[in-house]
Amino acid sequence: MDLTAFTQRGPCAWELPPRGAMRVPVVIYASAALMREMDDKVLEQAVNVATLPGIVGASYAMPDAHWGYGFPIGGVAAFDAERGGVVSAGGVGFDISCGVRCLHTGLARADVEAVQRPLANALFEHIPAGVGSTGAIRLNAEQMDAMLAGGAKWAVECGWGSEADLDRIEERGQMLHAKPGEVSDQAKKRQRAEMGTLGSGNHYLEVQEVSEIHDAAIAEVFGLKRGDIVVMIHCGSRGLGHQIGTEFLRRMALQASAHGITLPDRELACAPLRSELGESYLGAMRAAINCALANRQILTHLVREVFSQVLPKARLPVLYDVSHNTCKLETHVVDGEKRELYVHRKGATRAFGPGHPDVPVPLRAVGQPVLIGGSMGTGSYVLAGTKPSESLAFSSACHGAGRAMSRHQALKTWHGRELMDELAKRGIVIRSPSPRGVAEEAPGAYKDVSAVVDAADAAGLARKVARLQPLVCIKG
Repeated sequence: MDLTAFTQRGPCAWELPPRGAMRVPVVIYASAALMREMDDKVLEQAVNVATLPGIVGASYAMPDAHWGYGFPIGGVAAFDAERGGVVSAGGVGFDISCGVRCLHTGLARADVEAVQRPLANALFEHIPAGVGSTGAIRLNAEQMDAMLAGGAKWAVECGWGSEADLDRIEERGQMLHAKPGEVSDQAKKRQRAEMGTLGSGNHYLEVQEVSEIHDAAIAEVFGLKRGDIVVMIHCGSRGLGHQIGTEFLRRMALQASAHGITLPDRELACAPLRSELGESYLGAMRAAINCALANRQILTHLVREVFSQVLPKARLPVLYDVSHNTCKLETHVVDGEKRELYVHRKGATRAFGPGHPDVPVPLRAVGQPVLIGGSMGTGSYVLAGTKPSESLAFSSACHGAGRAMSRHQALKTWHGRELMDELAKRGIVIRSPSPRGVAEEAPGAYKDVSAVVDAADAAGLARKVARLQPLVCIKG
């Protein structure tokens, strides 16, 4: 990307002033090196987002930004419903509420190394993963609607976890105002046998060691210290979310002109927040968020079952669960005025700072945990939300490393079996139903996650707390 068009606002902040049909500027948070490596398509898409009705502040892109469908992945944009704002299915994405959950274990590296391969095998056998994977759970119509309305709270009520889990999940595990009736029969059909499954693509379950502590004070509050073993679960709303995204993008594109919306890109299809279609999408999207929360809750239960057999002394309370690929109604201060805004985060996560009422009480003094996933052989990170992030990008941060090459390119560069053998030599055990899927998600296909996290930290979006190194990875 050419930096000459930008005004540098900080060590990792770049602004493109409004031009043409843009209603607000574009702001990208990244180091100069990440900016130069960033696909020009990111800027094109961020500029297009800046033209949408009712957008507030700026069209933002996170340090891991890369080309996506309509919105860049790593894109953040907020809209005011009272001033003609819109909701965009492309601004949420297809894998609605894809997110990350981190569990403590109370174990040390030596505990895992003693049973590393049996543990990997047991997790792989017990937790369905891969394209079209299905689990033992089958939901009838009544159960499906209850799940879509209740989220992780529903899962706990069904016996998959405890009330304590809900205290460490965004929205306490249940997205309110979900409308299961707005979810199509086809979307529900796709999900009927997919609860408690990882899926494919970049989804995974990892057993990780805390390899570095960057902020000891915050790490202590989060219950993390060097040498600890944690489990990270990365998955979303599976086939249901994808079907909702597909259907509503089509409907929004067809109705855009009727709402007086001119789209610079059909993939930016959107609807006024106060329209029947906009409200229908919000209801279905919230149901998909609950699906993802319930799915991660069931997976947590399955992980606990495995550990109870292989490492029975382990205890697996939830550190935190964060979602990306959402649109949520939040209160933010804009030009000194509190406003209710619909914040789209596509490939980006909340990063509420210290004192925010939505941060669990035990963590509130230091800010919300922000969970950044790597890819198999690369590290993951735990960060903490900051006060400045509120005014920088509506309390948002990056969600991962971000792809540096397409899946097609990755397949031409790596072979899954060879990659698994190479990682095994480094002490990382991979289990996957698809060597092809492993090649597509090769660590080298992604940006340097440490550079991305350093940029988020330097920009003030979130503060580095701990680095996590994989020992076992179950890859979808």
